[in-house]
Amino acid sequence: MAKEAAQVAPHVYKVLFENERVRLLDVRMKPGDESDQHSHPDYLLHALEGGKVKLTDASGQSAEVEIQAGDTMWREAEEHSALNVGTTELHALFVELK
Repeated sequence: MAKEAAQVAPHVYKVLFENERVRLLDVRMKPGDESDQHSHPDYLLHALEGGKVKLTDASGQSAEVEIQAGDTMWREAEEHSALNVGTTELHALFVELK
């Protein structure tokens, strides 16, 4: 399994809170920012500022995800790299379950 996001890309993911049940991440990706392959357990994403991110899994398959400010979405555990392909800074909170 890939390393956790905050270990791989501390310039993007900042741990705000962590205990034995959850981890809260502050996520900020400026246009062109990227993070190498990393993992997330099941998590809830809440976007404070929207953006467009290209996610690429270990097999090389990629998908662009458009996120609007105010969006809240559930994501299953996953491993991917991420690249901000939009023109705005994406700012979100991730609540990762352990």
